[in-house]
Amino acid sequence: MTLCLHTGGEEVALADLRDLDTPAATASHVPIPHIDVVDMVRYALGFHGHDIVEEAHAITPGGDRYFGLLSLRSAYGDYTDTVGLRNSHDKSFPIGISFGSRVFVCDNLAFLGDTVIRRKHTVNAKRDLPGLVAGVVEPLRGVRQEQNRVIELYRQTPVDDIMVDHAIMQLYRRGIITVQRIAQVMRNWEDEDLGWGDKTAWRLFNATTLALNGRVAENPTVTRELHAVIDGICEPGE
Repeated sequence: MTLCLHTGGEEVALADLRDLDTPAATASHVPIPHIDVVDMVRYALGFHGHDIVEEAHAITPGGDRYFGLLSLRSAYGDYTDTVGLRNSHDKSFPIGISFGSRVFVCDNLAFLGDTVIRRKHTVNAKRDLPGLVAGVVEPLRGVRQEQNRVIELYRQTPVDDIMVDHAIMQLYRRGIITVQRIAQVMRNWEDEDLGWGDKTAWRLFNATTLALNGRVAENPTVTRELHAVIDGICEPGE
């Protein structure tokens, strides 16, 4: 597993995060060490029975911004349940934790997945973060089961090229993809070598997320809007 990296970001070992210096706190900004965020999430996942099978961590030059992926063992299929993490010491963005079947966390701020924690670096955030992390991870088993239900629905829903044309225009109108990404989604959709099987809603979903990889600014509504379009194909009229 690798992170999508731009503008000089580099992958680092978990041990390297422990050696990073954290800037001193001010009256309004209390930086939280990157390793503290990672350790809290790792502990909560293990406590609630989620097995981390692979992980990747990255920082920008100087170590002010952190991005990470924790891959969870899944009994549901050939996709990976993934937790995405981010943190900053320079006020560039708040603490972020997200969950999805495929989450892209990039140093250009692409964070594709419903962001479930977004907290600024304050004294209260540092105090409350362990409880917030636990509150997110505790119901995760049910979230993973629901995600599997949705993915299976996508896999079982055939989609023809006319439906794809309509869906792609919806993606554009909803602001999920730019006009420049339309052609990329189509190329991904038509490329049988990408391994997404027959022409189904699952294939269209993956064609879109691949086109979005590292090319959109942070937008917590992207994933919800994308699912809304694909759900409309699978369950028209609902």
